[in-house]
Amino acid sequence: MNKVRMAEKRLFNGFNTRAVQSGELRDPRFGNVTTPIFETSTFVFPNSEKDAYIDNTRNLPYIYTRWGNPTVQAFEEKYASLEKAEHALSFSSGMGAITSVILALAERGDKILSVSDLYGQTFYFLNKVLPEYGISVEYISTDRLNSGEFKPSDYDIIYLESITNPTLKVPDIKAVSERSTGKKIIVDATFASPYNQNPLDLGADVVIHSATKYISGHSDVVMGVFSTNDKSIFDKVVVRRKTFGSNPDPIQSYLALRGIKTLGLRMEKHNKNGMELAKYLRTEPRISHVYYPDTEIGKKVLRGFGGMISFELRPELDVHVFMRNLKIPMVAASLGGVESLITLPVETSHSSMTKEERERIGITDNLVRFSIGIEDHVDLIDDIKQALDKASES
Repeated sequence: MNKVRMAEKRLFNGFNTRAVQSGELRDPRFGNVTTPIFETSTFVFPNSEKDAYIDNTRNLPYIYTRWGNPTVQAFEEKYASLEKAEHALSFSSGMGAITSVILALAERGDKILSVSDLYGQTFYFLNKVLPEYGISVEYISTDRLNSGEFKPSDYDIIYLESITNPTLKVPDIKAVSERSTGKKIIVDATFASPYNQNPLDLGADVVIHSATKYISGHSDVVMGVFSTNDKSIFDKVVVRRKTFGSNPDPIQSYLALRGIKTLGLRMEKHNKNGMELAKYLRTEPRISHVYYPDTEIGKKVLRGFGGMISFELRPELDVHVFMRNLKIPMVAASLGGVESLITLPVETSHSSMTKEERERIGITDNLVRFSIGIEDHVDLIDDIKQALDKASES
């Protein structure tokens, strides 16, 4: 039975078919349509049943949920199918995935090259925590990275975000990987989602997502996930997850499993809304700059551009008045849900950085990050217009 489930990820070609069908744990003895929640901390072990289900992190029957759980594994197999990966593992948060993967692959004395425009907590981990382990990190702008202004032989690992947070620049993963043979390339592809990009196909060794965002899609889950085609990398990360205890619980995994089934349908709407809002904002005189990843490189490495857009209000406008007067987006951190959210990176995702560090990567006090939901784009545009009117009057 377990082998049949693993084979399903290669059985279907269509994204939405794989999203619905892959990884599901269906037992004909019950005839269940959806995967059950195995809310159990422990399992009978040794399990001598001939048809015992197998924990794929150990290739043995399940023993303890911190090590592996059937509901958790069903989600991992479904995600692996969409990422077109051989192996996947989930975590209690996106940062759990990032820290576990990097500490599994980096050793004392190693040097990492990272894009400079990063999620704030990732920057803190790379900049403050890794040096305590004897691991050094150097930073490069996405523009310089794409121009090839780095020497791959100087580094052991290259760390990228598929679309950077919050300035939405796009690294050319394919070109970087072709120049960096033998180096481990890690890509946080949260903003792209597996619907818009599969970094392993572009030459990356590891893909990470905050499954809290687009993958789950409903602002009710905190999870992370990683994938790779390299079994040795997978085995190292399995040990870190088991040791650090950063595994997700079965209920969170069930919610993520449910959410990911509609990822393709949701991303189609996010992609359409993103393009419509980018088109409008680029013509709006009260907006001084718009960041959206529909660039030449974006067109090369992305299949769609997603529902994240950042923009700067002109300095004479009060950004807080603008945000307070929006009726549809809620002012809240996080992103990738069906409902629109808006936030100031200086107050949330990048608040741990100094003002100088933020300004170096283009994050100003008037920069707004908008996670566009699946509402109708006409209503979202009208809402932005009326909120800008209020800010102009203040």
